[in-house]
Amino acid sequence: MILPIVAYGHPVLRVNCPDIDADYPELKKLIDDMWETMYRSNGVGIAAPQINKAIRLFVVDTIQIVEGFDEEDKKDFPNEKGIKSVFINAHKIEEFGQPWAYNEGCLSIPKVREDIMRGENVKLSYLDENFVQQEAVFDGITARVILHEYDHIDGKLFIDYIPQLKKRLLKKKLDDITNGKVRMDYKMLYPKK
Repeated sequence: MILPIVAYGHPVLRVNCPDIDADYPELKKLIDDMWETMYRSNGVGIAAPQINKAIRLFVVDTIQIVEGFDEEDKKDFPNEKGIKSVFINAHKIEEFGQPWAYNEGCLSIPKVREDIMRGENVKLSYLDENFVQQEAVFDGITARVILHEYDHIDGKLFIDYIPQLKKRLLKKKLDDITNGKVRMDYKMLYPKK
């Protein structure tokens, strides 16, 4: 089932989400719905707060990004393979490597994109969809997407990384999103007034 994506300004996007256990109600269906919602909205990742669930869960598919690389991208990211994974109860162990800028956007903040600095690697501890404990290091574009989604389960948004002056310049666009004055080709859930 395709779920509405929570718009900027909704309080669930600012929650530091708690861990869940294997008995979380209808978890498999929720994960399936997240995949369907993400693909329908042309995303490469989606976190539970973005579908109004304040839990430590996100899904990522960077294979589609890598498959779309042009020759320049292939030179910049020669070892990038991409992943399709579920991350439950993820906790960042370390973000490391040379910080680099990349133009990010967010399904919850449509039509806003900004260059964001992040480390080139991230080491995470998490559970996969079968609740098997994992620990792994991710790099490149995959690390970037994981860090973006990880921020969501910690109550952060990519715009938190931009300078205050730029954020003030975006205020009207952000207010329009919060007030439902943006048209998207996917369903959105706007904050209640």
